[in-house]
Amino acid sequence: MNATRPTTIRLTAAQAMVRWLSVQMTEEGERFIDGVWAIFGHGNVAGLGEALHGIGADLPTLRGQNEQTMAHAAIAYAKAHKRKRAMAVTSSIGPGPRIW
Repeated sequence: MNATRPTTIRLTAAQAMVRWLSVQMTEEGERFIDGVWAIFGHGNVAGLGEALHGIGADLPTLRGQNEQTMAHAAIAYAKAHKRKRAMAVTSSIGPGPRIW
C-alpha cells in the first residue's frame, strides 16, 4: 500500500507569524490585521522584513518615519474601525526588535 505523506512546509518563525497574521479574520469575514507599519533596521530586516516582502499584498507593509507616528497611526486605524480591525507595528531602532 502506497500511502502519501503529508507535505511539509518549512518556514522561519517570522514567515509563520506573518502568514498567521495575514489570515486572521473578523466575524464579518474581513481581514483583521490590514497591514504592518515598519521601520527596518539591523534587528528585523533579515527575518521579519524578508517575511513581509515574501507575503506581499496579502499583508501590505507601510514605511514609517518614527515609532511614535506608526503607533499613533495604528491606534487611529483601530479606533476608526471600532476596534474590529487593526494594524501591526514593528521597529528595530534601539536595543532590539520590538513588535507592538
